Amino acid sequence: WREATVFTEAERAALELAEEGTRVADAARGVSDEVWAYAAKHYDEDQLTALVVLVSFMNAVNRLNIITQQPAGGYEPGQFH
Repeated sequence: WREATVFTEAERAALELAEEGTRVADAARGVSDEVWAYAAKHYDEDQLTALVVLVSFMNAVNRLNIITQQPAGGYEPGQFH
């Protein structure tokens, strides 16, 4: 996402927050103050809360897939119609 030119500054802030919030090996450190401040420039408190919840949910689903050895990316458009 860093090299892509299609994201707005607000989207970049959300992606950076998600990236730091996903790094399990760095969990003791958490999201840096700089990344949080950058996100807070673009999102209000309710929106930041929603971002944190969504990042947490994505992390939970990814962990469930890892534990149950479910491959990601198996969706084919229209498969549920």
